[in-house]
Amino acid sequence: MIEFKQLKRNLKHDISALPSIKVSLLGDTATQFLATAIRGEGIERGYNIDLFEAEYNQIERQVFDPMSDFYAHGAKYTVIFQSTHKLLEKYSLMSASDWNSLAAERLAFIRTICENVSGKIVYYNYPEIDDSIFGSYANKVEGSFTYQVRKINYELMKLSQEYPNLFICDIAGIQNKFGRNFMFDSTVYISTEMILSVDVLPYVASRTLDIITSLEGKFKKCLILDLDNTVWGGVVGDDGWENIQLGHGLGIGKAFTEFQEWVKKLKNRGIIICICSKNDEVKAKEPFEKNPEMILKLSDISVFVANWDNKVDNIRIIQSILNIGFDSIVFLDDNPFERNMVRENLPEITVPELPIDPGEYLEYLYTHNLFETASYSLADKDRTKQYQVEAQRVVTSKKFTNERDFLESLEMVSEVTGFNPFNTPRIAQLSQRSNQFNLRTVRYTEDQIIAIQNNPKQKGFAFTLADKFGDNGLIAVVIMQETESKTLFIDTWFMSCRVLKRGMEDFILNTLVSWAMENGYKKIIGEYLPTLKNNMVAEHYTRLGFTKIEDCKSAQWILNVDDYTNRECYIQYKR
Repeated sequence: MIEFKQLKRNLKHDISALPSIKVSLLGDTATQFLATAIRGEGIERGYNIDLFEAEYNQIERQVFDPMSDFYAHGAKYTVIFQSTHKLLEKYSLMSASDWNSLAAERLAFIRTICENVSGKIVYYNYPEIDDSIFGSYANKVEGSFTYQVRKINYELMKLSQEYPNLFICDIAGIQNKFGRNFMFDSTVYISTEMILSVDVLPYVASRTLDIITSLEGKFKKCLILDLDNTVWGGVVGDDGWENIQLGHGLGIGKAFTEFQEWVKKLKNRGIIICICSKNDEVKAKEPFEKNPEMILKLSDISVFVANWDNKVDNIRIIQSILNIGFDSIVFLDDNPFERNMVRENLPEITVPELPIDPGEYLEYLYTHNLFETASYSLADKDRTKQYQVEAQRVVTSKKFTNERDFLESLEMVSEVTGFNPFNTPRIAQLSQRSNQFNLRTVRYTEDQIIAIQNNPKQKGFAFTLADKFGDNGLIAVVIMQETESKTLFIDTWFMSCRVLKRGMEDFILNTLVSWAMENGYKKIIGEYLPTLKNNMVAEHYTRLGFTKIEDCKSAQWILNVDDYTNRECYIQYKR
């Protein structure tokens, strides 16, 4: 982890070219060093954090005064730090008869914040302080401080499910990992009112930026694994599949088994798991097929590459099959040489410096919080199968000499619907995750998607895509808005990169124009708002036959509906 002094030095860099994010920081203790750490960590992540830091202990005044500096700043993200230390001070001044109400009062206040603050709220939960009033018996006493703090943390998780704009930053987990003495420095607190120690500030800032960057669409989607001495102990080519080190008994095999259990959970959460190994493919697959102590199976692996080529080229092949950004990939390998090769040639990939001792792998990886996410749905668990099928498509495409024959052979069908209770969660999730094929990069919550569906001036389209290999599920969303009586503006158009080069863009436009004609519209306007990741769609509307609008503040194109001729594609409507 980067030290605080390095984060502070980052502020001296020229950050004028970095994308800016407005953030507000409100706290009931001194937050100057925390503000520095957040800004410094933002620069590490490639962002200029335009930060408003409220004065000490002004949360209520800033939130409940509509004319406050907080509202004038107009932050996209509000970070709120109400410390356990100050909560204990409040508890200590209460009469014993009121102790039971501490959690309820604080939660009611947080609920009020959620209802008053626009934008996303990043709220720090409460690391425990054992005040030793009841000892372990505190677990039986509802009015004990321990009981009330644990109640707040539990109810905070439930509250975040109730309010889509509330995200809990788990700094209590940081204390669980490193201990309270690392988290809190009493000598610093007495002289500065600063609750968080200088040593813990980089970890807290990192967790804060994990949430913000994931909401900005920057998060890890894929884990690529080496095999020998990473997934199992030993070298399968030398030792044989039956002699690799695995198991739940004593010995180093336990470390590899528990590592595999962690990877399996990631896969079940929706992270894409791939293999990149210098091995004979047949021998590399044998443990997955034959060793009963293996937790991971071939069915858990989306793309399996085992050969004697260099790993940089093999990772490029995996990335091309998955069609995801290099910056969404994590690569784990026990070999320092292989790690450095990947770092030097594919610098966007995250390559953790695994400890020498495999027994330390997991604790090290837990600390780095590599797979923060801003959304989750049950559909995520099907992602492995979808990418396995995509690998089959890639192999099949190589058998055809022209693209048309290949696309016809896929027998593609798409179901086109509006927004409904079934697909709303997935639409909201995709709006948070889609970065590359996203024309305007507008993020939506479920409530906003519902509002669009109920707005007569807006029309939402959801597209699925299936073919003979399998079902990709929901892969594209378009939202059109009436701006004039005969004109539609494409507010949102995003699509999964998994279905690129299938003609889906043509199918979608045919659908949009058909609906526009049926409803009396004459013009459709599209807009492209550039980001660091969506350059691939910069000429999207030009390729689709729109005409560039000159002398416009943003990049906009127009299509005359009456002049439109359906574009050729090989996708049928699902009936």
